[in-house]
Formats: sequence, C-alpha cells, structure tokens
Amino acid sequence: MAAIRVDHLRVVRGGAEVLADLSFEVAAGTVTGLLGPSGSGKTTLMRAIVGVQIVAGGTVSVLGEPAGSAALRRRVAYTTQAPSVYLDLTLRENLRYFARLLRAPSASIERSLAAVDLEPLADRVVRTFSGGQLSRASLAAALLGEPELLVLDEPTVGLDPVLRRDLWTTFRRIAETGTTLLVSSHVMDEADRCDTLLLLREGRLLADCTPAELRAATGEERLDAAFLALVEAP
Repeated sequence: MAAIRVDHLRVVRGGAEVLADLSFEVAAGTVTGLLGPSGSGKTTLMRAIVGVQIVAGGTVSVLGEPAGSAALRRRVAYTTQAPSVYLDLTLRENLRYFARLLRAPSASIERSLAAVDLEPLADRVVRTFSGGQLSRASLAAALLGEPELLVLDEPTVGLDPVLRRDLWTTFRRIAETGTTLLVSSHVMDEADRCDTLLLLREGRLLADCTPAELRAATGEERLDAAFLALVEAP
C-alpha cells in the first residue's frame, strides 16, 4: 500500500518551475530518504505532500486522501527545520499544551517522551537543550497524535555524526511501529539508513530506488559518488 502517491506534480514560484513533473510512490511503514543539495526542491515537495503548497499541476494523495484534506489532520505530522516547540517552556509543558490541541490522551505525553529517549529531560526548559535534544523534542511533539505519516524536513541539519546516528536510530524505531517516515537531508551518508531513496536535483527526480539499487545502477560503492554519477550522466 502506498502512503504517498505523487502523480505528475509541478510547482511554479515567481514564474520559475521549482518541481518538474514528479511522479513516485512511498510505501507504507518505510523510511524514505528525500535527498539532494540545497535548493533542489526538497522542502517544496514536502510542503506539497502535507498540503500547504500551491501546485501548478498534478496530484498528491496521502493515506488515500488528497494532500491537505481535513481527514489527514490527525494522521500526518510535519516538522520543519526550525524547532517546533516553545523555548521558554519545559518539554513536558510543551507536550501537555500540544496534546490538548490534538485532544490526545495524557498517556501520549509519556509515550512520546519514551519514543525519543527524553524522559530525564522532561522537566527542563527547552531553551537549555542541545541541537540534537531540540530535534528530538520537536519529534516528540509530532508523535503525540500517533501519526501514520511523519514528514521531517532536514531534522539532522547542523548535528554532529553521533547525534545524527542517534536520531536515525530513533527514526527506525518509530518505523518499526508501522509509521511511515519521509525524511529529507542533503547529507548523502544518511542514505544508507533508508529503505528507499528519492534523489532530487533542480526540481527533478533523478532516482527512486533502494541504496543497493543505486549502487548497482551506477557501479559506485559510496552513495555520494553514486549521486554524482547520476548528476553527471549524459
């Protein structure tokens, strides 16, 4: 079953085509990496998937519904690159507030804290968190409503390799519960942590494949070299 289905999607901004005729599917219960350099259209594509981007053509369906429809509000969670929590509140206060907005049960707060391994920091003011802790705090807020699809826009940007590894371990643990994750990144070494890859460049989809398929198609063992081989192919 496809959690996301994109069919001939086009996005135009300021007279320039940002996304050009994209078509692909994301299988339910998988971790899909949306990779490409800055300016390739990753954030615009994610905005189209969560239904907040005006499109010039094509269709996007999510969990069997048109992207952005009211039926998806409790089923899809989206985190941007900026922290999605209030810095002057403790993490528990943040989660209590967002749980009330979502009408989620109080038990969801402890479940979300456990999912991101932040129980020891629950009563600390979020302003004191490190970058990796902030990313996990935003993820905890996104998990309160038990979303079926989690869309994460560059959640590991600016983090050191150890923190990035730990966050990807968390993503995998969440996927094992049946949640579908779409995670954008411009760091190619994160591609190996994904089930499937969507490689974007200048608004065009260069590849929709597994890491193993990308290696086989390009003859390159390193995924950054494989990406370059696709870019430079005649």
